[in-house]
Amino acid sequence: MNDITKPSDIRLVVLDMAGTTVADGGLVEEAFAAAARALGEDPAPMLGHVRATMGESKISVFRHLLGDEQRARRANAAFEEAYGELVAAGRIAPLPGAAEAVRTLRERGRTVVLATGFARTTQDAILDALGWQDLADLTLCPADAGGRGRPYPDLVLTALLRTGAADHVRQVAVAGDTSYDMLSGVRAGAGIVAGVLTGAHDRDRLTAHGATHVLPSVAELPEVVVAATGVVT
Repeated sequence: MNDITKPSDIRLVVLDMAGTTVADGGLVEEAFAAAARALGEDPAPMLGHVRATMGESKISVFRHLLGDEQRARRANAAFEEAYGELVAAGRIAPLPGAAEAVRTLRERGRTVVLATGFARTTQDAILDALGWQDLADLTLCPADAGGRGRPYPDLVLTALLRTGAADHVRQVAVAGDTSYDMLSGVRAGAGIVAGVLTGAHDRDRLTAHGATHVLPSVAELPEVVVAATGVVT
């Protein structure tokens, strides 16, 4: 393997939120069920697909499930409203070590971006609830990347373009808890694609979809980044 294909000098780290840095205790499924009921649908037959596509842009999931753009948009709005209410009720918390990992990476010279499949209003509600408005260098949602979320590479590539933190996609590390996070990182060409075991998908699924590392939690990520690339000064 020549030097250009090595994950050398990681400078940008793109982190998922729910299940990776944020513990939501199954709120995604709860909000999906509320949205389905708001449209007169039985959520039970939908939840298998919801679990399988954790990490994907929520509007894309509703488009697949409902097959109608207007109903998908209504369902997505109902989902975001329901999730926002659960956040406001204090039903989320930071995963242990997540905020510290972000701070450590930034202190060691890395740029950190928090990315999500939620809409901007929901992402902001989560950040506000956790006091994380200034935790990362940048936060991104699918609308910031032209509307396409995971498993497309757009969020990762938008992070690279917006921050200008890296000269090459191999200088990017991506971390998430779902197979779609892994696919997004692989398709973007990231040098490190780390799966974490604090969310939706297990080791086998993360590995099958391209994880270069599988970690107990995001708290271990700074050590992996430094071990692979050395300290940026």
